[in-house]
Amino acid sequence: MRRQINTIFCATDFSKLAEEVVAYGITLAKEFNAKLIVCHVVDFPTVSMYGEAVSGPIEHQNRFMDYARSEISRLVGNESIDSQALVTLGNTTEEIFRLVVEFNADLVITATHGRSGLKRFFLGSVTERLMRTLPCPLLVLRGTEDGSEPKLQRFPFKRILVGCDFSSDSDLAFKNSLSMAQEFESELHMVHVVEPSGYKDLFKIPAEQGDKFKQDLFDMIKGRLKSMVPDEALNWLTLQTHLLVGKPYAEIIRYAEINDIDLIALGIRGHGMVEDLLVGSTTDRVIRRAPCPVLSICQK
Repeated sequence: MRRQINTIFCATDFSKLAEEVVAYGITLAKEFNAKLIVCHVVDFPTVSMYGEAVSGPIEHQNRFMDYARSEISRLVGNESIDSQALVTLGNTTEEIFRLVVEFNADLVITATHGRSGLKRFFLGSVTERLMRTLPCPLLVLRGTEDGSEPKLQRFPFKRILVGCDFSSDSDLAFKNSLSMAQEFESELHMVHVVEPSGYKDLFKIPAEQGDKFKQDLFDMIKGRLKSMVPDEALNWLTLQTHLLVGKPYAEIIRYAEINDIDLIALGIRGHGMVEDLLVGSTTDRVIRRAPCPVLSICQK
């Protein structure tokens, strides 16, 4: 059940969250005895983040790349791990994807600034694009939209929540969260959210008949959740199964806050970009508002 992680890839933009992203990478690299790759992409269309316009491209390019290498060196420090700094030029999303594939990374760590609404529609998000393209799990730390100091994230993960809707991408999320639970001896909270709109006829049944049907439905779902767990895992796993009613993203966030969850694991189907910009998936919405890191696993 334990999934070996040999190469961890940190993507940093040197924002306030950069140190925490790299710190997570260092800690996980030590835990798994893995190689840590820390990457920064110099993306000239967005080079205003460096505080100056580009007039002499080669000179500026070299200066930015030297600065990026020195920052990565500072962030990694003198940690006794196998690490490598990568600084490259190009489109941020495309370069990260290319390098993750080239180095056969097992886990990518990045951050999102929690944009929502029109800002998200017009600006998009590197993290949200990576969620739909990367061939490995993506661990996302969330910053603040207003630029204030980010909330410190806890490590190790002692309470892991995995969203289970019995789809193939949800199954991938469960397998990855089970592996994490084994690695860190964590509690695993399997959560299924019943959305009333999906069972509208059931919720209209008169109370004297509906209560039994609802209880039968809930018993069936809880049984199905427990059946996902291999028998041998029950020897070491502290397992909790919960059924919630409401909007999936809202209920998952609320549950994580109430139960002091350290990591949320969710699958994602990789819907079209237009649909996600206009509506947003459960995983997108959880990432933008979660009180803890989110592990996103994309079904290919």
